[in-house]
Amino acid sequence: MNKLKTMSPANRTNFLTYAMVILAFAIFQPLSVKGMLSPTLQGQLVPICAYVVMALSLNLTVGILGELSLGHAGFMSVGAFSGAVCASALQNAIPNAGLRLAVAMVVGAVFAGVVGTLISVPVLRLNGDYLAIVTLAFGQIIKSVVENLYVGVDSKGLHMSFLQPTVKLGEGGRMILNGPMGIPNISKISTFLAGFLLILVTLAVIFNLVNSRSGRAIMALRDNRIAAESVGINVTKYKMMAFVISAALAGAAGSLFALGQNTIVASKFDFNTSILILVYVVLGGQGKMWGSILAATFLTVLPETNAMRDLRDYRMLAYAIVLILVMLATNSPAVQGFFAKFFRKAPDNAEKGGEG
Repeated sequence: MNKLKTMSPANRTNFLTYAMVILAFAIFQPLSVKGMLSPTLQGQLVPICAYVVMALSLNLTVGILGELSLGHAGFMSVGAFSGAVCASALQNAIPNAGLRLAVAMVVGAVFAGVVGTLISVPVLRLNGDYLAIVTLAFGQIIKSVVENLYVGVDSKGLHMSFLQPTVKLGEGGRMILNGPMGIPNISKISTFLAGFLLILVTLAVIFNLVNSRSGRAIMALRDNRIAAESVGINVTKYKMMAFVISAALAGAAGSLFALGQNTIVASKFDFNTSILILVYVVLGGQGKMWGSILAATFLTVLPETNAMRDLRDYRMLAYAIVLILVMLATNSPAVQGFFAKFFRKAPDNAEKGGEG
């Protein structure tokens, strides 16, 4: 405990974030193994982990870099479909489900990172609303590409076609990705343990980046771009670094999510999903990773409760209202002053005596 008190505030927050994740896993994993969780919560464990990683990765772009991205679901879809195709194609070559899942998540991260790199070259020259609009457009482009892509596998390997289902497979071949029909009959190999490990890896990547020289350069760009440029910080380099790492982590989360579903379609990763992930970040606090974890967990579980199922059609309306209220509150001096009263450090007795 004494060692915890001597830590810097940033290191203490990072330590407590790790501890929170490990404690949650230590509680829910035994309950899951023993079948003591409700079927609804049991089925939500993997999606919760995937959305937590999505929220953390977007917080790297929004909270640490300070740029608004509305196409994060596009990177998730790239990871989801590339990872699912990879896992399906390697089903015979890698019979071990855990190893196949790990390979699929790496493939999903790589593909999403490559797409993020290609997008970041023209996009990151923009700022503010322009960047948000362009990333939104790229998210829709990725969705449209996936909806028109056909992939099959046979003894000769993978075969692909675009726009038209003209894939010709040999004997024993099968279609994996079937355009707008998505990928059906997925072998569900994602586990809560894999999701927990991915969250830890994501936290490690983000915390190490933030505490590094590159992380300080990224935050300098967020705080004052002109001042950062004046001292020689390469704006394009560091913005691209944060954006690509964020995209790669989203791709890994997409693979984890897809391999925990029976079927995935491109419409699952639409504009609403990007807004949902942005809600996690805003509600949890920009730059606060522990807040993103709590917000993503809470808002993933809440719609599946019996009390909220009847209001599912109004979920996005509720999220929009929450976004407006949070943004108004965080930018209101009156609200900030109200909460500052509760967190303001009280003077100790020595200070009081000194003042007298």
